[in-house]
Amino acid sequence: MELNETPNQTCIQACIACATACNQCFAACLQEVDVKMMARCIALDVDCAAMCSLAANAMARKSEHAQAICALCAKVCRACGDECAKHDAQHCKACAEACYQCADECAAMTSAH
Repeated sequence: MELNETPNQTCIQACIACATACNQCFAACLQEVDVKMMARCIALDVDCAAMCSLAANAMARKSEHAQAICALCAKVCRACGDECAKHDAQHCKACAEACYQCADECAAMTSAH
């Protein structure tokens, strides 16, 4: 294992990718014609991006709470993914995919410990 790697590197990377996708989706949703229709998507994007950043940081620093944070992260990611999957916009579809990937990685991380 390299110096900057942690046992949860795959999960950390999934969390970072998901946070990025959620931030991109959030910004793109604000440009949609009917922004009000995207309100729940936007709110969940913000929550999910924040949760994923928290989870990645907790794992990187080997926080004693990383497992609990990742369990909650998986739940938030699934909710965000489910909402994004309801929309036809490409940014929402990409976000849903990243959310489901992250949820799976976080669930696996919590069951591995």
